[in-house]
Amino acid sequence: MRSDPHEDKDSLDELLKLYNNLRNGLGGFLDEDEFERVIDYYDDKEELSKALEAAETALDYFPYSSSLLIKKADILLATRKYHQALEILEKAELFDGQDINLYILKTDAYLALDRHEEAVALLEDAIHNFEGEEKIELLFELADVYDDYEEFDKVFDCLKVILEEEPTNEEALYKICFWTDFTGRNEESIRLHLKIIDDHPFSELAWFNLAAAYQGLKLFEKAIDAYQYAIAIDDKFDYAYRNLGDAFIRIRRYKEAIEALEKVLELSKPEEVIYEAIGHCYDRMKNFAQARFHYRKASHLNQEDSKLYYKIACTYYNEGQFGSAVKQLETALKIHRSQHEYNLLMGECKLQLHEWKEAIQFLSTAIRVRPRNISGWETLIRCLYQCGYYQEARQQTLAAIKHTNEKPIFIYYLSAVLFAMNKPKEALLYLEKGLAASPKGLKKLVQLNPSILQKPQVVDLIAGYKRNQQR
Repeated sequence: MRSDPHEDKDSLDELLKLYNNLRNGLGGFLDEDEFERVIDYYDDKEELSKALEAAETALDYFPYSSSLLIKKADILLATRKYHQALEILEKAELFDGQDINLYILKTDAYLALDRHEEAVALLEDAIHNFEGEEKIELLFELADVYDDYEEFDKVFDCLKVILEEEPTNEEALYKICFWTDFTGRNEESIRLHLKIIDDHPFSELAWFNLAAAYQGLKLFEKAIDAYQYAIAIDDKFDYAYRNLGDAFIRIRRYKEAIEALEKVLELSKPEEVIYEAIGHCYDRMKNFAQARFHYRKASHLNQEDSKLYYKIACTYYNEGQFGSAVKQLETALKIHRSQHEYNLLMGECKLQLHEWKEAIQFLSTAIRVRPRNISGWETLIRCLYQCGYYQEARQQTLAAIKHTNEKPIFIYYLSAVLFAMNKPKEALLYLEKGLAASPKGLKKLVQLNPSILQKPQVVDLIAGYKRNQQR
């Protein structure tokens, strides 16, 4: 039968009246449990001075009650009187050393006083004196202490012991998944969860943790099998679908990844990261319209995420819709103006639209942000070359050679620029240097200027190089 809340309130009101009569010397009597109810009442209302007063009154009547002493210590801790709390707890331990709250409150006091080693020693000793749920509770407490002091491997150890004691403990199963990933102890996690599954084959959390550990070792096929077992047990396990989608992406099974991630959207509230992941899958499948649709969905949930506008721009660029790409990049650049990738792609778009000056401006920004990036230099030099700005192209090519440790592509580009500036002797010297550094790089020169192969001296130089290589 359920108790009547009105009856409980009347009972509490009567109890508080009796307590106040007792405090005012008007007689009456409260037993130990009734005093505890009064203390809890004031504690719940955060009237800590009255709660402490009630505890002290109760101890006048029951001076050897360990539970009342522990109540008083708890209030002292709440008021930051840590040393006094410890003194009271020492006294309580003399009367009853088997109350688990004694050790939990002592731990709190030690931690508040930055006496970490004493907190650890206390709990490690206490654990051996308890069994069952109380032992589990102390192990969780010890795990929290290790977490506070960044001894993360020992957090994992505590959770492992809990699961060896109680293999289906949900809190431990949830927590150990995180700490396995954090500490990288995937092999141990696999062994632990395989043993749990042997005894409890329908534990979806154990299957999930096993899958996550496999995923941590990049054993994606095994991870997928384990996630699918977890889903077979609980077909509404949204985190299993989420991780399953990620595992499929890792092995480029994009269609199956999309199916898993769409299931996440069915089971939980819409999330930017899920729409973005689905968009990524369609992107890789070259279904740019669907990729764009899902990137837009993601951007509606987070309008300040500039990379989503960049990704939408990439889909337009891949379809040759350069004007539409520019509009998306303008939005991205309003949020992060100096982002290398955004400026680089904007430069590429402007180049395709023959808006040369703007292309040069954006590409110059991209290079300034990341001067060691090869693609930025390559696009800028190509742009300057196509515009006929040969003097500037020469200067930028020399700068690219300097910043990229003489990448062969820029040696070839310098040769092309020098030919365009009508300096064939110098151009041939750099062409020869390029061939010596990387023969395959010749195709970059030809892409920049296909007519270069119509020059007899170039053909002769290439032919001579090939003959020397064959000897």
